[in-house]
Amino acid sequence: MAQFSLFPTPLGACGVAWSGDIVVATHLPENSDASTAARLAARAKASEGAPPSAILRAISAMTALLAGEKTDLGFIACDFTRVEAFAKTVYDATRAIPPGQTLTYGAIALQLGDRLLAQRVGQALGRNPFPIIVPCHRVMGANGRLTGFSANGGVETKLRMLAIEGAHIGEPPALFGDLPLAVKPRR
Repeated sequence: MAQFSLFPTPLGACGVAWSGDIVVATHLPENSDASTAARLAARAKASEGAPPSAILRAISAMTALLAGEKTDLGFIACDFTRVEAFAKTVYDATRAIPPGQTLTYGAIALQLGDRLLAQRVGQALGRNPFPIIVPCHRVMGANGRLTGFSANGGVETKLRMLAIEGAHIGEPPALFGDLPLAVKPRR
């Protein structure tokens, strides 16, 4: 049987469920820790437990990412056996998006061979069993448009995660590049 644990992050208590050293599900914060735990336990058919060392390493990396570190979560082993083949390819493409960067649903669809798959990409990401590890928050609508986000808090949570990672979404370039506001260019 799978086990789960909650862990503190700047977003609130996130959850991870595992079997052995393999992650079977993750969950972003709900309105309360009890709600997060209940939702994750039901979805993963898991009971609360103490994480083994591989899962502690995964928790540490996810926590670092959500604290703003450019952390690669590619080492975390996830159980994709209950995921349809198309969704697995979407999740693999999404895991390749570096922290602080974004792609559109259409760009991922194009990577998978057909831009017309964009809606299916969005549907697969809406069912993502591994938020944080599969960073669906890094995928945007056409022209960088923010679209629905299935986690608690919706698009606001997506924006918070992108801001933590340092992504520049919908911000016009600064008049003088990356100069701090206190520094004025010489004439």
